[in-house]
Amino acid sequence: MRRIRHKGMNCYKTIKKIGEGTFSEVLKTQSLKDGKFYACKTMKQRINSLEHANNLREVQAMKRLSPHANIIQLHELIFDKETGTVSLICELMEMNIYEFIQGRQTPLSDNTVKNYMYQLCRSLEHMHSCGIFHRDVKPENILIKQNGLKLGDFGSCRSVHSKPPHTEYISTRWYRAPECLLTDGYYGLKMDMWSAGCVFFEIMSLSPLFPGTNELDQVAKIHDVLGTPDLTILQKLKHSRAMLYNFPPKKGSGISRLVPHCPGPALSLLYQMLAYDPDERITAETAMRHTYFREIRQTEKKAETFHRASGTMNGLESVETHNSFDHIWRPARPGKQLRGRHTRQTPLICHNMKHVAEPATRRNVPPRPTELPKLNLLLPGPQMSFPVSATPSFTATHRGTLPAITSKKCQPRLAEPWDDPHRAAFKSFYLPPLDRKRGGY
Repeated sequence: MRRIRHKGMNCYKTIKKIGEGTFSEVLKTQSLKDGKFYACKTMKQRINSLEHANNLREVQAMKRLSPHANIIQLHELIFDKETGTVSLICELMEMNIYEFIQGRQTPLSDNTVKNYMYQLCRSLEHMHSCGIFHRDVKPENILIKQNGLKLGDFGSCRSVHSKPPHTEYISTRWYRAPECLLTDGYYGLKMDMWSAGCVFFEIMSLSPLFPGTNELDQVAKIHDVLGTPDLTILQKLKHSRAMLYNFPPKKGSGISRLVPHCPGPALSLLYQMLAYDPDERITAETAMRHTYFREIRQTEKKAETFHRASGTMNGLESVETHNSFDHIWRPARPGKQLRGRHTRQTPLICHNMKHVAEPATRRNVPPRPTELPKLNLLLPGPQMSFPVSATPSFTATHRGTLPAITSKKCQPRLAEPWDDPHRAAFKSFYLPPLDRKRGGY
């Protein structure tokens, strides 16, 4: 085992190399401070300053998207001024989806596929709601650890508010949406949903859906399965300078023939994710509400209710210490083979959330103690009597209603004061003086 060479990484030692790409390499490292293992993604690009490093698109995206249960979180950024090297330290995951299914002979259970796809849709929903789309969703960039899934490698992401045309050649070819193939960069966040649909199929079938060898073959592979699109759809796309739209009419074989044992709800969601027209393609938010994920949503709702109730009880128990409900939280809604792909690599691997996101509904809640507070009574001084001449008394001679109590000094001048039937009650009765005893009444 050797230390990472540049000075900024003196607090970490390298265990082994776990991946390399065109722009970076990923190492398994161990912290010399806490002994924990991390993934270190070191950029091959030379950076001029720490400010430049913090302004890298990938770093900015990770900061904006964190914390989230399905997004990798940046643990530490290390910049070495002498070498211009930037390293991103993140949590070490077990493997990526490509490594998980590579060489597997038996298909994954429907529950496993459903669980992973729900988490992938949730990660994309969070990204898109934060104004970012990934542009390179593929099995190599989807990391898993036990039953948890996190989306990583944000080096290609863009803002949803950036105006097209975008970079033409960005996502890996096998997972590239039709609008990315047929236009000069006129695409948007829906391209992520197409890529997620391709990943969905690959997890179920253990083989890629559209393994094109080049751009033309990629389009042909799509048409073989989905058929050629209507002319109206093609007219909506801005024509590419590099490709003509003279597609011979073809009826696709359909996805169901490729995955004959696919459940109906899963097939329905898959077709909606792989809609040729991006305007008709399902969003990540809508995909999470699809019938296919009904059981997961129900389980999630029950767990949220349980944790909310559990959190309330914990808050009640701690009222003597904190005297508030400030600590009650609502649970957060929580490669190798080339063949048309970029070089397979294990991408940046993510850091555990150390902080739970504060929900929008959290406010300054008034404390609710578990028992009545004890009265802190002030002990009276020397006993004294109070004059009672200014405080009239009355007899309880009312019939069904209480008489009005008025002070003599504040008695208003009435037109006929002696007409009051209760006037006589104020003649002879007065409140006795209070005889206070020390320590109580």
